[in-house]
Amino acid sequence: MRFHRGYALLTLALFLIEVVIALFVRDRFVRPYLGDTLAVIFVYAALRAAFRIQVIHAAAIALLIAILIELGQLFRVLDWLGLQDNPVARTVLGYGFEAKDLLAYAAGALIALAAERVRAGR
Repeated sequence: MRFHRGYALLTLALFLIEVVIALFVRDRFVRPYLGDTLAVIFVYAALRAAFRIQVIHAAAIALLIAILIELGQLFRVLDWLGLQDNPVARTVLGYGFEAKDLLAYAAGALIALAAERVRAGR
């Protein structure tokens, strides 16, 4: 384990942006797609803040987590857990499967990788 201040600050900033999106944005692009893209970058940054992990592994894990959550929506995991009416669970884990979300998750992972490549080039 480790603590990386830069990634921790990025994680905090992304968390706050995600909260604002979840609470105040009701549209057809920012909330569903930009929010999903940022969610993967959020998880990526959190992994890099807390663990000594290679860039590609952190991006893959973040993407895998997002995909698993989306599959949980497909199979109605919140219903199984009795959390279908819990607003926090519905916000954090989502409730409706949408295949397009998988593209947003992939975009988030690619953005994280591209940002690292730019950062390494400095």
